[in-house]
Amino acid sequence: MDYERLIDEETWAFIRRTAESYPDDAVDLSIEDQRRLYNTMCQDFRQPRPDGVDVLDKSADGVPVRVYTAGDPTRTVVYFHGGGFVVGGLESHDDVCAEICIQTGYRVVAVDYRLCPEHVHPAQFQDSWTATNWAEQEFNEPLIFAGDSAGGNLAATVAHYARGRIDSLLGQVLIYPGLGGDATAGSYLEHAHAPLLTLEEIHFYEKVRCAGDVPKNDPTFAPLQDRDFSGLPPTVVFTADCDPLRDDGATYCEKITNAGGRAYWVNEPGLVHGYLRARSSVKRAADSFERISVAIEALGQQVWPYD
Repeated sequence: MDYERLIDEETWAFIRRTAESYPDDAVDLSIEDQRRLYNTMCQDFRQPRPDGVDVLDKSADGVPVRVYTAGDPTRTVVYFHGGGFVVGGLESHDDVCAEICIQTGYRVVAVDYRLCPEHVHPAQFQDSWTATNWAEQEFNEPLIFAGDSAGGNLAATVAHYARGRIDSLLGQVLIYPGLGGDATAGSYLEHAHAPLLTLEEIHFYEKVRCAGDVPKNDPTFAPLQDRDFSGLPPTVVFTADCDPLRDDGATYCEKITNAGGRAYWVNEPGLVHGYLRARSSVKRAADSFERISVAIEALGQQVWPYD
């Protein structure tokens, strides 16, 4: 793959800056070292919280969450962070959640689910479901789910499970999610050696998540393993074009629309996995983040601007 042609210099600078604190061979390190390096990287890219955002750490029936508010919100975004189910937490995505809050005017509840390998599947799904129920009861507002990478997976798994259990879900916005697509075809092979996420790394995170025994026909593990895609909320999926996970977004949206639902796939040219951290330095990433915020706000207002 000719990444020198596909990726512009701004994005290459972001890739090089990422590698300075989180090297390409990070998955070969101990889990403790991976987390240390990931936290350092996130701190390096972290932006100040916007003025006007109030932040409170709480317990959502035992699951740590961070609640962001600005003004008088009427909607709650439940946000699930990325990190391969192994790294990340409330600090790694603090600035992203604060910016979503100020840009949409909605409350944001960031979920600090348990991580692997100390807690294997379905612990992450269970914590996400617990926090979602808490948010619905605590604020009594319509919900929107959002998440990036592993968090996009969790947002979708909860959306699937919520059918018939939560009536207030207005939509979900998934950002370069891993949804359990066919790893032997399409973008998984086309971009197997993409910058910042390779196919080998995807397999590593998958095995760590389930202690080596990958579940089958389990939509709480991989939403694309579900057999029923009807009744899902309006869905917008953003993918990076230079990412092995790219085709998961297209496949997922196609399954939803084929089942009679609303889904829209936005593929961002020239971007790579993890580009949320590039939103302050790469114009393509900044433009995509603006589209993400618009999608969250629109779904919260039950507006579908994609017809």
